[in-house]
Amino acid sequence: MFRQVSTGLCAAALLCLIGGAAAAQSNIRGSTTGPTTAPGYNHPEQYMHLDAKKPAPNMYPVIRHEKLEENAAEKLAALAEKTGKKPNILIFLLDDVGWMDPGFNGGGVSVGNATPEMDRYAAEGLILTSAYSTPSCSPTRATIHTGQNPLHHGILRPPMYGEAGGLDGATTMPMLLQKEGYVTQGVGKWHMGENTGSLPQNVGYDDYIGFLGVSDMYTEWRDVYFNPEVALSPDRFKMMEEDNFNHYEVHCTPADKDKCQNGKLIDLDYIKDLDTHWMDVSLAFLDKMKGSDKPFYLYHATRGCHFDNYPSDEWAGRSMARTVYSDCMVRMDYVFGRLMKRLEEIGEAENTLVILTSDNGPECEIPPRGRTPFRGCKGSSWEGGVRVPTFVYWKGMIPSRKSDQLFDLADILPTALHLAGYPGAKLAGLFSDKTYIDGVDQAAFLVADKGLSARRSRIYTMNQYYSAIRIDEFKATITGQIEDGIMKRGYTGGFSGSVFTDTGGAVVVNLYTNPQEDVSVGVRHIPMAVPLGETGGWYLKELFEYPPQFKVGFMSNNPPIYDTIPIGEMAVKAWIKKHGFGRFQN
Repeated sequence: MFRQVSTGLCAAALLCLIGGAAAAQSNIRGSTTGPTTAPGYNHPEQYMHLDAKKPAPNMYPVIRHEKLEENAAEKLAALAEKTGKKPNILIFLLDDVGWMDPGFNGGGVSVGNATPEMDRYAAEGLILTSAYSTPSCSPTRATIHTGQNPLHHGILRPPMYGEAGGLDGATTMPMLLQKEGYVTQGVGKWHMGENTGSLPQNVGYDDYIGFLGVSDMYTEWRDVYFNPEVALSPDRFKMMEEDNFNHYEVHCTPADKDKCQNGKLIDLDYIKDLDTHWMDVSLAFLDKMKGSDKPFYLYHATRGCHFDNYPSDEWAGRSMARTVYSDCMVRMDYVFGRLMKRLEEIGEAENTLVILTSDNGPECEIPPRGRTPFRGCKGSSWEGGVRVPTFVYWKGMIPSRKSDQLFDLADILPTALHLAGYPGAKLAGLFSDKTYIDGVDQAAFLVADKGLSARRSRIYTMNQYYSAIRIDEFKATITGQIEDGIMKRGYTGGFSGSVFTDTGGAVVVNLYTNPQEDVSVGVRHIPMAVPLGETGGWYLKELFEYPPQFKVGFMSNNPPIYDTIPIGEMAVKAWIKKHGFGRFQN
């Protein structure tokens, strides 16, 4: 009888367990009031749940989309058969132009500077709403040229007035393209070093016409309004005239590896004409390439719209806003339109990848200035400082669409080299195995009919710091700018803000619900914060394996962990290996 009762009790208990499990399972997704009946949606553009893989040990991990890669390869092969040569590449790099300055991102006529040419080609191409620069101009220009972020190429800030440091010793995109038979032409602002090894002709350019520094370097000390303490002091003015930086527009060719040939002195008159002259140089280059059996690479880096803007009579008041900044924006739109029209006229539009972007967000300390809907400005790694207006156009090759997937300007080099014949892991063979490549090959993203980004995560840097990381819509910040942390009055932010180097560990924002980055959700959204931190910890490990360079750096009382003395570095590395830093990505 006991056995019968015992068996009955066991059966009842088993039914209770099964029933309890079923009951628990019946509300596995919902709320305390009951389960949800909504199925939810997966979006193929979101990668938080995916693992990225390195194409090579010294390359940033990617998400592969094999069918899209096949589609892109077929389109590129068909084009090559039609043209008989590799695709051309044209980069149109604006200066200090904010995310919302052009019309294709909601600016344009709504902010008093119509950009119909940019808007037209953007609408016919791929608008990248989450494309990223670095916080300032020289680091971004070096990132485009090297495929590395600033911690790896070492240009952490703009060199000013002839300061040492630059691209010297780097493997650059024009250098690699030149070896593949490309004609390489550079036009406009350089600002990646004036030392001999960093001059354009020594890093891959067949020809370069522009200036070696930055716009204000030639003009501010001449202007009695901006710098009366110099302009109205004969001795100080003479000091600037004799200062050891190049004061001229220059022409650089491999015929003279030691120096560039000086052209016109850049003063308060010639500064007004530079963008027109540079437009004419690029137009003449395109004319020269008409009918050529060689592909070309044209890097057109505008003077505008970096302060100080001095519009010529032809452009003053041309914008509805009638500020010198908006007048410049209208002018840059005209220049871009002229280059694109000439590309059509010489019959190369169908064989040319065109990328329009900006070197950083708006300069908030010098009004009038650019606009951004995001927090922060140039000099910071908040979205406003580094998310830049960008689109990619390729007639007949890139379908018309918008994407908010991640694109870093470091991706330009691997993508360009894919077009030149070095897709994916093949790129690693062009670099030393000790050179880290932060960019990823985005050829399939751009060219495939429904392309998806190959980039799962994006690393943010600021000055000498690794500052943040983004995956999908989530961004974790480690180091950042306190825009008004020092000065409480006037235009602040960017380079005049203070810097925090540590947080409580849970500073995470959802950029879709909070693009102003002023509400942390890290504690509430830990399931998203953990994989974000895991990837962030993995990149810190990468910085120990491929240490940062500091060619042009900042003085600091608080160096980052990976910039300590070698003994300290080894100790920290051993500690991380033993204890971990979050959950390392494999």
